[in-house]
Amino acid sequence: MPEKANKTVAQNRKARHDYFIVDAFECGIVLTGTEIKSVRAGNLNLKDSYASLDEGELWLVGMHISPYEKGTYYNHEPERRRKLLLHRHELLRLKGRVREKGLTLVPLSVYIKEGRRAKVELALARGRTAHDKRDAIADRDAKRDMARAVRHNGRYD
Repeated sequence: MPEKANKTVAQNRKARHDYFIVDAFECGIVLTGTEIKSVRAGNLNLKDSYASLDEGELWLVGMHISPYEKGTYYNHEPERRRKLLLHRHELLRLKGRVREKGLTLVPLSVYIKEGRRAKVELALARGRTAHDKRDAIADRDAKRDMARAVRHNGRYD
């Protein structure tokens, strides 16, 4: 049986703009029945969300999952904390690295893996200054101009 491709449901584009990504990894997320249905429909927002370590467990805070349209009174709370799943040795390694000055845990994307399970791509990140953000924008614009020049066979319009 061929494996199904990963379906990206949501991305946190602002995270790549606001942070230097030091390391990224995949972790599972604990969701209720109506939450997973809303996630599969793409009704979630990662803006201003982050992960925190509390008492040896990893939690995703601030992710908004809209209530399921066809749900009844069993619908979920949109911005509740959600538990993230990692192996114990990965949690211990993360705990040590988060203690470093200026590192934080930021979700980059949420996707459905193999058509079944929701996964979160979590990044260990360091905040950028305004100057760094301007440099990143200038680099991106220069790459876009070079690609445009190649596409037009070296002539500018």
